[in-house]
Amino acid sequence: MLLNHSLFQKTVFYVLVFCSFLSHAQSQDPAIKNGFYQNPIFAGDYPDPSIIRDGEDYYIVHSSFNYFPGLLIWTSKDLINWQPVTHALTKNVGAVWAPDLVKYNNKFYIYFPANNTNYVVWADKINGPWSDPIDLKIGNIDPGHVADEEGNRFLYFSNGTYAALSKDGLSIIADAKQAYEGWPVPEDWSIECFCMEGPKIIKHGAYYYLTVAEGGTAGPATSHMVISARSKSPLGPWENSPYNPIIKTNSSTEKWWSKGHASLIDDAKGNWWMVFHSYENGYYNMGRQTLLQPVEWTKDGWYKSPEGIKTEAQLKKPAGQLIKSNFSLSDFFSKTTLSPQWQFFNDFEPERFKLTTNGIQIKAKGKSIGESAPLLCTPSDHSYTAEVEVEIEGNATAGLILFYDSRLYTGIAADKENILAILRSWQFPTQKGINQTHLFLRLDKKEQLVNMYYSTDHKEWHKIENSAEVTSFNHNVLSGFMSLKLGLSAVGDGQVTFKNFIYSPKK
Repeated sequence: MLLNHSLFQKTVFYVLVFCSFLSHAQSQDPAIKNGFYQNPIFAGDYPDPSIIRDGEDYYIVHSSFNYFPGLLIWTSKDLINWQPVTHALTKNVGAVWAPDLVKYNNKFYIYFPANNTNYVVWADKINGPWSDPIDLKIGNIDPGHVADEEGNRFLYFSNGTYAALSKDGLSIIADAKQAYEGWPVPEDWSIECFCMEGPKIIKHGAYYYLTVAEGGTAGPATSHMVISARSKSPLGPWENSPYNPIIKTNSSTEKWWSKGHASLIDDAKGNWWMVFHSYENGYYNMGRQTLLQPVEWTKDGWYKSPEGIKTEAQLKKPAGQLIKSNFSLSDFFSKTTLSPQWQFFNDFEPERFKLTTNGIQIKAKGKSIGESAPLLCTPSDHSYTAEVEVEIEGNATAGLILFYDSRLYTGIAADKENILAILRSWQFPTQKGINQTHLFLRLDKKEQLVNMYYSTDHKEWHKIENSAEVTSFNHNVLSGFMSLKLGLSAVGDGQVTFKNFIYSPKK
């Protein structure tokens, strides 16, 4: 019996989405030999990693900046293959930078800076529910939690100061005090700035170990680096490691640039590792990706990178059970809640969107994509195809876009009459008189070149004349520490229904 066209079309969608689930996840390429892995462990924009181990389970969180819901927590059994748990932050309190994930006295905490202050959210269980953010009413950035053996709790900040916390960890109870001045960077090194940041403190043996970043997050490839110091007290005085910098990019010819902002973690067998972030040479617009390397302890009580370890090489895997991630960017929008890969830019308004059996309905907003709080996800490949089915109501404009921030974006859009090209935020009709409210949009990204397509029947695709080159959509050009996100926009009046979003990586 022949399938009718509608059923055939739906079947094709299911096959494509199923294939994309198999091909894309925050997990390693199966071509890598058993017992080994290759960086990154989080491909795409996952900066400022903070990690803990709870028994045999690892949990990690990253900066979420202006994307909401924020603070997506991930879990793994082997430090390599990850799947999402939950967002710990649903309230918009401003751009969320460098968090610190903590388990203390059987409770979980995330400390983070936003809006010129610092906040904490907490939960009894890692999967929530998480509290509303609590304002700690103290400035500085990059809080790092530490507790001494008597249970006194402190937060360190990027400028080397610390402040005492209450026993419950939910308020600051004393003024900040200076404790650490950093490691002196040689004058002839090419760095962006001294810019000490990201303090993380662990206790190992008789010492507390303070790990910070120096050299500037971006700028020259050789800027960022990992610095270590130790003390018998969590409050100092701190002695700088003779092995500094522990990790550093030495040349712009390397694959990974500006390596820094590290957290230490031990695996279930007692081996030690460092997670940190880095820009990929040639793909700066992907943002800072999360990497993993082993560290070793010396006989005199310092940690360092083992001899011969190269960030870009295949490395021996940590101990732990392999649980394959089923995470994918593709989405039918058929669930009752928003899938974890999606975040709105700047505004999170639950009343603005509705998940239905027919897809996600998003009320149109603003006069431009920059004003529309688009719905975004993080691509993890150099090259990929993304497509989506749209239904337009009223005077809304539907877009499939690559978005850096509210000032700069590119992509393809459609209103009820025309197909529109978007080049460096300049939007204009490129195919007039289409007169369709039910269409299909596609972006085809090959390295840094983006071609754009539309279809009215999902059979015949039409390439528009406009293409985009997106190399310069990155922090060193635009500032802001953002990356090139992939997303959906609804602009104007009315609403857009999006469904059958398919993300397909390309080699």
